[in-house]
Amino acid sequence: MKKKLFLWVEDYLFFPNLFQQIISLLLLPLTLIYMLIIAFKRASAKPIDFGMPVISIGNIIVGGSGKTPLTIHLAKKFENACVILRGYGRESKGLFVVSKNGMILEDIKTSGDEAMLLANSLPNATIIVSEDRKEAILKAKELGCKIVFLDDGFSKYDIHKFDILIRPKDEPSNVFCLPSGGYREPKMAYSFAQLELQEGKDFIRVVSFSLDGEYIDILPSKLLLLTAISKPKRLLDFLPSHTKMEAFEDHHIFTKEEIEAIKDKYKDYSIITTSKDLVKLESFNIENIYLMDLSLQVISELDLIEEYINSYK
Repeated sequence: MKKKLFLWVEDYLFFPNLFQQIISLLLLPLTLIYMLIIAFKRASAKPIDFGMPVISIGNIIVGGSGKTPLTIHLAKKFENACVILRGYGRESKGLFVVSKNGMILEDIKTSGDEAMLLANSLPNATIIVSEDRKEAILKAKELGCKIVFLDDGFSKYDIHKFDILIRPKDEPSNVFCLPSGGYREPKMAYSFAQLELQEGKDFIRVVSFSLDGEYIDILPSKLLLLTAISKPKRLLDFLPSHTKMEAFEDHHIFTKEEIEAIKDKYKDYSIITTSKDLVKLESFNIENIYLMDLSLQVISELDLIEEYINSYK
């Protein structure tokens, strides 16, 4: 029931049916209040320059749009890079250095799934989780980092930064802000970013499949997608049409009971998952679990980022 509700809410936020559109319209007074609060926060903020390049990679819609793959793509290009994120789904609070120059210092319960994925994917970078991004930037400077990437930092108006906004390939039909729709800021906010990248125009997703570290071309005929990411239906576009799906809310921590129930329900199926989910599923020792790896190939020139970074040299 909970999983069905989660998928219903995602449809409501982005591509609502007629009944969901009516609910959306009824909530417009609350949306107006929300937008006024956002406008006040932006207008009253006094950005702090930390004396080092800070690049924010974000979006203005709820949920995932490729922020983590783009962060990995960009951070790999630099030495002494630090990625800072809030660490959604973690059991800890406060600031933690998840990895330092590739050495992993915390477990996934402390880091959260995204931070651990970044730590595994960026062996030369430092990963920090913290609710307070300013405190984390100061920690990054203390550790000798020369460039900071902020995951989902667009709304941090009090930090002087270079904002990259990712635009989805398929724009939501629901154009309202929360709670009437899935936008966290009005669509005009795209004009506030220094760089806007749209899937299909400025970058494309490159999908590969592997089993036990070996890349494969053909997937099993009976396949179950097991995932806990935002907008999970988008993954089905890259999988065979007969693929089944068991989707949980974003950052969900899987339990032994859930995994056993899924294995019992889909006895004849092979399981496929994402890199973000795999860091949480490894402890369950699932046999023959396929990995669906989604990376990005950037098509557009990123000269503006280089110019910004060079301004600090």
